[in-house]
Amino acid sequence: MSIYINYGNDPAGMAEELMRRADVASLLRPGLRVTIKPNLVVARPASGGATTHPEIVEGAVRYLRACGVDDITIAEGSWVGADTARAFEACGYAALAKKYGVTLVDTKHDKAVSVKNPYLEGMKICESAVSADFIINVPVLKGHCQTGMTCCLKNMKGLIPDSEKRRYHSAGLDRPIAALATVVKPQLHIVDSICGDLDFEEGGNPVVSNRILLGFDAVLLDSYCAPLIGYRPDDIGHLRLAKEFGAGSYAGPSTQVIEMNADKKPTAGRTRSGANKEHSAGAGARRYAGMIDEDGACSACYAALVYALSHTGGAAAKRLSQSGGAGKIKVGQGFAGKTLKGLGSGNCTSGCEAYVKGCPPSALDIMEFLNGVRH
Repeated sequence: MSIYINYGNDPAGMAEELMRRADVASLLRPGLRVTIKPNLVVARPASGGATTHPEIVEGAVRYLRACGVDDITIAEGSWVGADTARAFEACGYAALAKKYGVTLVDTKHDKAVSVKNPYLEGMKICESAVSADFIINVPVLKGHCQTGMTCCLKNMKGLIPDSEKRRYHSAGLDRPIAALATVVKPQLHIVDSICGDLDFEEGGNPVVSNRILLGFDAVLLDSYCAPLIGYRPDDIGHLRLAKEFGAGSYAGPSTQVIEMNADKKPTAGRTRSGANKEHSAGAGARRYAGMIDEDGACSACYAALVYALSHTGGAAAKRLSQSGGAGKIKVGQGFAGKTLKGLGSGNCTSGCEAYVKGCPPSALDIMEFLNGVRH
């Protein structure tokens, strides 16, 4: 199985380009009923790091239309207590639906369908998930206060009734989410990793990565994405269980990772136009700016470092203070080819006394390095 990654500042164009490269057209046909499932957990713009960029969904809609697919629905149910209609409006989906003539479905008002599942008794899912011929899952890669990470697998909770959402939480989330993965299996996943929140599903602390990932196996993609934000796949309970339940396979040495526009990775700190001040895309990075010496860093490399610092905390500060490099870790193309004191992150800092290999390295690799596991 392959994973496709695209970098840039044009989410709509990037999504279309990924779908072309992955030959999604070969899976489509005119008359297909397609449901697109974004993450609109709250009524906040995507710049805050909680919700799916509407431009990514727009790119998918344009691609589908070019393939002759006209029956397109965007389906979502915000978290319990939130108003999905407000989220559709605030997150740009009402305007998107009007522009392209697609249907918006609030799954809070959807009919619940009972399904048999060996891992969760009395499971119910929304009719939108049952009636679709083809589901495109468009989650946000971000942290979560209970499960650690939310991405492809957890995003499917928007296709269950609110009563089930409450039950999943009372059951501890992980097993129900994994059980759901054996029943609701989107044919395509497009991961929004433009500026996911550092550690909270409601947003407010985004970290700019400016990348989108695409794949066909939720478990594969989630297991690849987990290290990007500082977790081993088995650290994420629902991911580990989904694999055990046979919902998919972990990424491994045989997984083909295809990068697009890697030479055009945006530099750190560059934000998308339209990002509001309350949830500016640099908010997460600013929390750790005092621990970073940045010079021309690509946003994905910088984001990995920020995620790692958010997890390592005191251990990182201690190692940096002992490194002889002014207590900061270097990152960025501006350090390439230079002999430097202290610590570095990414191949461009290979001239440091010690550095983490990778272009970009994963947050997990950086964490192990800062914790002294790797040298």
